[in-house]
Order: sequence, then structure tokens, then C-alpha cells
Amino acid sequence: MNPPVVSMRDVAVSRGGRTIWSNATLDIPQGSFSAVIGPNGSGKSTFVAMVLGLLKPSHGQLQVFGKDPEVGNRNIGLVPQNHTLDNASAVLCRDLVGLGVMGTRWGLGVRNKAIAGAVDEALAAVDATDYADQRYGSVSGGQQQRISIAQALITRPKLLILDEPLAGLDLLGQVDIVELVHRINHDRGVTVLFVTHDLNPLLAHIDSVLYVLDGRPQFGPTDEVVDSRLLTRLYGTSVQVTRAADGCIFTRTE
Repeated sequence: MNPPVVSMRDVAVSRGGRTIWSNATLDIPQGSFSAVIGPNGSGKSTFVAMVLGLLKPSHGQLQVFGKDPEVGNRNIGLVPQNHTLDNASAVLCRDLVGLGVMGTRWGLGVRNKAIAGAVDEALAAVDATDYADQRYGSVSGGQQQRISIAQALITRPKLLILDEPLAGLDLLGQVDIVELVHRINHDRGVTVLFVTHDLNPLLAHIDSVLYVLDGRPQFGPTDEVVDSRLLTRLYGTSVQVTRAADGCIFTRTE
């Protein structure tokens, strides 16, 4: 069997002297498509920071691809909530994707054929070639997300982390992004961690869910986690899970 992408054994994490969560023992298998859910402040961002090597456990063992997490791991592609690059809206989409390889070496990689080829491949993977030479700020929100995903894919990562990629998108835009990520997961075998507030757009595609309940991260198959009583406890408000006759599942709050 392949080793898990992320493995935790009795992991705890603290910030500012306060324990965020503890007693985390779980494995995230290769090739899985997992939602990361929970209310604000529950520790979703903390989990992502630890996988990225930005925050160390205060207790226990955390491994990513069988090793201690490291900052800048090229096996991990990250789609952040917002681009931190100054004046990103004025940058050509193609150049923004190239920054996934070039980093701060602005302008140096544009003439490199290998990088240009990788950019073209990443753009094609997210169906963004047609607007690659437009400025990032001039394309739609859904197109911007595709460019962000292309940037994350340019190093051909084995793990793709998306931090609230559906925020600000209309229903059609949400469906398009989820289906794109599902295709990447299926066709490339990329493990996906999809941080979200709304499970509904993902329920037809995810196979597992990671959540923090009673101060402990937990991981399980979708059918077990998407349960009215569990989600009600998790969010502190009534959540109803409905299973339609055609097999579709959706959640709603009351």
C-alpha cells in the first residue's frame, strides 16, 4: 500500500500559549478528494499551515509524504484565498502562472523555454489558454480561480490544497471550479484538500471529510461524516442532511 500523504500521530498544536487542537491521529490517503470543513476558528487554517510546514506541532508526529513538513515543498500546490502579490490585477495571467515556478525572480523566467512550456501546460490543464494573455484583473472571478489553480499545478504537485476557492463565485462558477478540481484529482491522481464553508457543491465528488470536533481533528468517509447529528454538533446550529431518491445528498440549515 502507498504511504499516506498526510499522517498524524497524537498531534497537538498551540498558538500564543493556547492549545488550538490536540489528540489528532489520522491518515489522508493518496489520491483522495477531501473537504476540510468547520466553523470559523475551528482550526482549518492551522491544519493547512502545519501541512505546509509553516507551523510545527507542539506534541506528536506529523509527516507529509513520509517526511517532516517543509516550507516550499514542490509536491504541494496551494491555491490561497487571495493573491498577496502587489498589483496582481495588472499582471498578465500567463505571467502570474509563471510565478509558481519563478517566485520572486520576476521577469527572469519569461524567456526560459522550459518554464514557458510548463506555463502553457498548466494553462491548458485548467482550460485557461484563451485568456492567458489578458490581465488578471480583467477576467472573471471564475477565470481568476482557474489561473490560481494553474499556478498551483505548474510544479506538478502530488497534493493540491485549495483555501476557500468558491468564495465570491456564483452557483455556476462554483460548479465549474469543483468539476475542474475533480477532473484534476481523477485524471492526474492528485490528492486534494478542499477547504470550504459549504459542502453542497462538493458532495457529488468528495470521498472523505476532515473536520475538527471537540478540539480534535478527525477524518472519515463522506457517508459517515455527512450526518445531521454530527454536522449539527460541529457547527453549533441545526443542520439537516437530505438524501434524494436519485442518490444525491445535500445539507441545509434551519
